[in-house]
Amino acid sequence: MIKYFYALLFLYVLPSVVNAQNTALKTWYTKPAVQWEETLPLGNGRLGMMPDGGVAHEKIVLNDITLWSGAPQDANNYEAYKKLPEIRKLLLEGKNADAQAIIDKDFICKGPGSAGANYGCYQTLGNLDISFDYNSIAKKEVKYEDYYRELSLNNAIAVSRYRVNGVNYKREYFTSFGNDVSVVRLTADRPGQLNCKISMNRPERSTTVVQGNELQMYGQLDNGIDGKGMQYMARVKTLLKGGKLSTDAHSLIIKNATEIIIYLSAATDLKNPLYKEKSEQVLNAAMQVPYATEKQHHINNYQKLFNRVSVNLGADNKDDVATDVRLKNFHANPKADNGLPVLFYQFGRYLSICSTRVGLLPPNLQGLWANQLVTPWTGDYHLDINVQMNHWPLEVSNLSELNLPLTELVKGMVKNGEKTAKAYYNADGWVAHVITNIWGFTEPGEAASWGITKVGSGWLCDNLWQHYDFTNDKNYLRDIYPILKGSAQFYNSMLINDPKTGWMVTAPSSSPENGFYMPDSRHASICMGPTIDNQIIRELFNNVITASKILGKDPDFSNILAAQLKKIPPPGVIAKDGRLMEWLEDYKELESHHRCISHLYGLYPASLITPESTPELAEASRKTLEARGDDGPSFSIAYKMLWWARLHDGNRAYKLFNQFITPTLATFMNYGDGGGIYPNMLSAGPPFQIDGNFGGTAAIAEMLIQSHAGFIELLPAIPDSWKKSGEVKGLRARGNYTVNMRWKAGKIIDYHVFSAQKRAVKVKINGILKQITTEKA
Repeated sequence: MIKYFYALLFLYVLPSVVNAQNTALKTWYTKPAVQWEETLPLGNGRLGMMPDGGVAHEKIVLNDITLWSGAPQDANNYEAYKKLPEIRKLLLEGKNADAQAIIDKDFICKGPGSAGANYGCYQTLGNLDISFDYNSIAKKEVKYEDYYRELSLNNAIAVSRYRVNGVNYKREYFTSFGNDVSVVRLTADRPGQLNCKISMNRPERSTTVVQGNELQMYGQLDNGIDGKGMQYMARVKTLLKGGKLSTDAHSLIIKNATEIIIYLSAATDLKNPLYKEKSEQVLNAAMQVPYATEKQHHINNYQKLFNRVSVNLGADNKDDVATDVRLKNFHANPKADNGLPVLFYQFGRYLSICSTRVGLLPPNLQGLWANQLVTPWTGDYHLDINVQMNHWPLEVSNLSELNLPLTELVKGMVKNGEKTAKAYYNADGWVAHVITNIWGFTEPGEAASWGITKVGSGWLCDNLWQHYDFTNDKNYLRDIYPILKGSAQFYNSMLINDPKTGWMVTAPSSSPENGFYMPDSRHASICMGPTIDNQIIRELFNNVITASKILGKDPDFSNILAAQLKKIPPPGVIAKDGRLMEWLEDYKELESHHRCISHLYGLYPASLITPESTPELAEASRKTLEARGDDGPSFSIAYKMLWWARLHDGNRAYKLFNQFITPTLATFMNYGDGGGIYPNMLSAGPPFQIDGNFGGTAAIAEMLIQSHAGFIELLPAIPDSWKKSGEVKGLRARGNYTVNMRWKAGKIIDYHVFSAQKRAVKVKINGILKQITTEKA
């Protein structure tokens, strides 16, 4: 599979921008990690490691992106559709709370939903523990000097080093993009000074044994049915220079070595029945390769992706300060360190490369990295912004092929989504609601207040469409067309007429994940035709019509959708207070600063609202953002950055970036204000949730380039702090273009737009729209 991945590396990248990255990028620290949110994330799209760099004891949290509990299930309530007429009648009568009560009773999924063992969750693989012996010094008394720990984004390699009793120790860690193993190399600058004990553990469902000189950990997770779920195997072997290896029942013991190389292979039986044999083959093959060769192979393959984009925002770069301190300094004075936004942006690209791989799974709520058995919100794929946000930076940031795992996940949802469409709405096509897992869950969630939102499938279709929009890959469009069409069929067949407005709307539905007060002071979430539904359906129908013309398919269905477009609500309706209405009725929202502002979907990621084409709706969006405020969980702050960038307000977007860079170590489950960033630069909801990293990465790109409004705009939302000078190479624009540019005093002084063949394209430069001819890549 990994060979297939690298065969695709050059499919969407133009050769003119490969090897654009030449700036040293790293996070670094002067002490070991105390908690998991300080450890360093490493990954190769399948395997993950997070070492803490401990001196007396090193704990390395291990991950495999395919390791899930649970199993496929059918939680559809096949009697639900019989309640649909009653629910709709109540909604038409304005009795939303009564309709919601019926939904909670008869229109949600069967069973406990995402709270159940059958639904499952993404889980940690376990821990690799290394306990060190410094010539009989008691562990509590080990004193070290000159401690240093770093993660190189350029090479995807972590390092820790320190001195004990005059001996210099060094560790290198990487999850190899070469032979698909995790590698840790321990060295001492004096012979025979490495003494350690290596073990693996997991809180449950694991067995650890030693076979010969190999340490193994294996087990089987709970499927929620009979306990016999996914199986896994992890193997550890070592190569020594000097010293002696011995074993006990559960560990490898090494004495008096000068160098130790630890190799770890892991696999699950997800679509891999020979996982045990495969993990053994991979481990043995990697150990036949010299360490220096494996390391260079890893770097070369990783850099084929990472080096596609370089960003320089000016000379103010405070990378001589440890990252945890640097984050605090930036939050206090964001104008003094233009290197920090670059580091954050490239860290986001790094996380994308490390957390997914063609042929495997897309990044989940945790990306690839989890240290728990019960991960927050099950570590699944939330469909009402989170998994979509995980993929927003990929196209513009020249990592296009990393969108493909999401396409495969969506394909796996369609069959069950067709059952869900019939069970609840007696509708054609397929639908997914708010949550899914690797088992293809599409049913409503276990509570009406959030679980009945039904634009998850339509929103996913936008992500799939964006990949086509950036690449112009007709073969890909042909591949995803049945998914888009099936989603459009669902919405087309379940719309009903709202007699108050005459529009065709969804019913029942909700606006994720907000609620409102009814005139009788009761509150509800269930409604008809929330704004986000109208926007997503309008966008989807237009995309299917476009695809139909490009592919020469389904003209009759295309005409049906075109007729429906005239009947659905517009992208937005402006309320009396000047804000964009979230619902068809001008309800008062339950939370005035709610984390989700779902009704601005039309502003981003869609292009239904732009300052150029719909200035009134753009202004209403601005007022909506002002009213909701700047704070929130990290993903919400990142989304607000994107919206302000689309409104061409770079200074406000940058203000929000500073809000995002609020240092924290908090890990409680947060639904409101208080998002921020951990010392290792992972985003804090809290707890850790990776969508904030990816949303912030996308927002920085959106401040530098936009291409959604029918033309490419350079520096559409540049903040004052970045105006002095800068240069970007390798960003991508819709239509399969690659863009390089330089600026001074906020004005473009040089730019190049590349495409596979020379062709005309509209570009907005320094406020002037012009048509140019691209350069051939």
